[in-house]
Amino acid sequence: MDLTLLYRGPLASCDYDCPYCPFAKRRDSPERLRADREALERFAGWVADRRGDRLSVLFTPWGEGLVRSWYRRTLAELSLLPHVARVAIQTNLSCRTGWLDAADPDTLALWCTHHPDQTPYDRFLAKCRELADRGVRHSVGIVGLPEHLPRALRLRADLPDHVYLWVNAAEGRVYTDEEADRWTAIDPLFPYSRHPHRSAGLPCRTGESVVSVDGEGTVRRCHFVPEPLGNLYDGSWRAALRPRSCPLAVCDCHIGYVHLESLPLYDVFAGGVLERIPAAWPGSGARFSP
Repeated sequence: MDLTLLYRGPLASCDYDCPYCPFAKRRDSPERLRADREALERFAGWVADRRGDRLSVLFTPWGEGLVRSWYRRTLAELSLLPHVARVAIQTNLSCRTGWLDAADPDTLALWCTHHPDQTPYDRFLAKCRELADRGVRHSVGIVGLPEHLPRALRLRADLPDHVYLWVNAAEGRVYTDEEADRWTAIDPLFPYSRHPHRSAGLPCRTGESVVSVDGEGTVRRCHFVPEPLGNLYDGSWRAALRPRSCPLAVCDCHIGYVHLESLPLYDVFAGGVLERIPAAWPGSGARFSP
């Protein structure tokens, strides 16, 4: 079986205080952290035992995972397994990078978000350069707020050419064509993020070759459709896998709409879907046509 799993455990704490995030500066209790660690270790054990499958894993914690030792260790260990094609995590990159010495850079990847009002620019850029020097696959991104535009332009100028800089449309924001053009000049794929995608009744890979897993092992087709398909640990989810259309009116999050078959994003991000790296970046004259 060739399967992609999006894992999100109980962790809901973050070391940043972004005004657009409900988990900003939230602290988990020791009990919740212990539960998160146990849930992650159980999930990692399941992945390690699935040697007959080809698996890809994206960790999408509500909070910041890499400040926790168990996430760093798990990513490094999973990256060494021959049946794991890719293991990646969304991160604000606030942690140190030394733990990457224990990981396989051909398998591990990072999806890094820059929050301009949360960390000094030079510190974040230095971390990105460390990743590049280590040969770690990574993308870098920013939320498309007007006050972030100067920082995004600076990042694009300072990052190595081979590092893709993506821009997420700010939730609920309507962009004029002029504003959208400014962001598209930085990220040619910004038009995919600019508007929510109509998804009702359209075929989607989630529920067939992509699933979401929570800390209890409950399997759903994706993070945005609450109906359970079964439980990972008793195997009940396998019988539920099949081609499905989306039951929601729209899909407005990249980790959701990237799997819509009505969009060409599996071709655009071929080999880099989980870490959000386009196949032709930097291109040999490749053109993106959202």
